[in-house]
Amino acid sequence: MANVVEPVLTENLLHALQEERIVTVATIDFEKGSPNVSAISWIYAMNTATIRFAVDQRSRIVENLRHNPSIVLNVMANESVYSISGKTEIKTDRIEDIPLKLALLEVTIEEVRDVMFYGSKLSVEPKYEKTYDPRAAARLDNQVLTAMKEY
Repeated sequence: MANVVEPVLTENLLHALQEERIVTVATIDFEKGSPNVSAISWIYAMNTATIRFAVDQRSRIVENLRHNPSIVLNVMANESVYSISGKTEIKTDRIEDIPLKLALLEVTIEEVRDVMFYGSKLSVEPKYEKTYDPRAAARLDNQVLTAMKEY
């Protein structure tokens, strides 16, 4: 169903964002002033009003958000597509005790919009595969998820 707008995540979307998934992030490019879109997977909904995510501290996402905290997260879940807009705070430039240099960011949600086109639903959600050692990937994912929840 298109054009549904909420001020926070629904319970179904909250649960979807507490599972591993691919999400696109739209920020405003700090040099060009135009939209910049990236894909991420380390994301976790803390509650219906707050989402945290982790990215490489050298990511364009981080630099863009330093200049303009506005963000849109695009999520495909629950047979639909959602645009989650809000303001972002950089919680830390470097999450401790993780082998990668990751920044932790927190989004305060302002609006959740169902943007699926009229008369349709997603029949299959996007999936991805990690292309490195599965044990190392699982260990790193667990470390990042724990840090996002506890920070």
